[in-house]
Amino acid sequence: MPGDYYETLGVARDANKEDIKRAFRRLARKYHPDVNKEPGAEEKFKEINRAYEVLSEPETRERYDRFGEAGVSGAGAAGYGDVDMGGFADIFETIFGGFGGMGTGPTGRRRTGPTRGDDLRLDLKLSFQEAIFGGEKEIRIPHLETCQACQGSGAKSGTGVKTCGTCNGVGQVRRATRTPFGSFAQVSACPTCNGAGEVIEEKCEACGGAGRKQETKKLKITIPAGVDDGTRLRVSKEGDAGLRGGPPGDLYVYLAVESDRQFVREGINIRSELEISYLQAILGCRLTVETVDGEAELVIPAGTQPNTVLTLEDRGVPKLGNATLRGDQLITVRINIPTRINNEERELLERLAHIKGESHGKGGLEGFLGGLFHK
Repeated sequence: MPGDYYETLGVARDANKEDIKRAFRRLARKYHPDVNKEPGAEEKFKEINRAYEVLSEPETRERYDRFGEAGVSGAGAAGYGDVDMGGFADIFETIFGGFGGMGTGPTGRRRTGPTRGDDLRLDLKLSFQEAIFGGEKEIRIPHLETCQACQGSGAKSGTGVKTCGTCNGVGQVRRATRTPFGSFAQVSACPTCNGAGEVIEEKCEACGGAGRKQETKKLKITIPAGVDDGTRLRVSKEGDAGLRGGPPGDLYVYLAVESDRQFVREGINIRSELEISYLQAILGCRLTVETVDGEAELVIPAGTQPNTVLTLEDRGVPKLGNATLRGDQLITVRINIPTRINNEERELLERLAHIKGESHGKGGLEGFLGGLFHK
């Protein structure tokens, strides 16, 4: 099962195309099999390549965001030949031109700007019919919303923030430890401001200084036709509110489809069973059967054998993402052969057996009936 493509590239879900391309180049430079000979590097490179293939194209990225892997699985995994060679031109120039200029990570004051809110997950049950035909569902989600009293600042109206006196705005504190092997400096997040570098003068009474409040919200979401058990839907910007004016996260809805007593789904086809009498099987007939769309007429050909599968076209599941295409309903025919018959039925069947030239002394009527369905 593939992992999350955003996590594979190490980018946020709202990353733009350039951010995705930069992340891809950095990772591809690190894991390309021509450069990295460590075990697992080639598989890692394939995962990176696949993630970039999906996220770099707006159309496939949109399908992935809405449906997860199910929305893009038809594309297949890419090989080396599918990689953006423009990107690799830059990658190899960097590799073979030296690694100068890569620099070190940032130091000093920690970032205190807006922070994106967390993504949320909701598990939602659907009936068999709801999964096939889709529709609107109303849901309730508990999530963090921006506090309206302080507009997310966490500060009481008329007050603001000030530089943290413990870390002097750096967001980190340094502690020296002496050991028999020498002195060591340990750097950790400031316990007063939690690494922000700033503290609130007076906390907002409505949210306690958090800038966000837990609320339960009602939402109407659209379930596309043809979703299946385990399908993931993304509802943009309905996760937790961000900090300090940051954008909200997303809501991911994971679908669980209930089973049906009559129908079983196989991909975009639907399977069901139909029991008929041995006379209906011999003579053929027209019967009304149940489908997900309601009742429909099914033709039973004369001489139908046990376990024959008959097809009702376009009575299956709409294809996810293209509801104009539907699968079929596959009906397995079960034939009910009676263990007891009355005298009149027996007389008629024996006459039929005689006409057919069957020997009553060798198998008798039971042999005749068995032979009808095993030719």
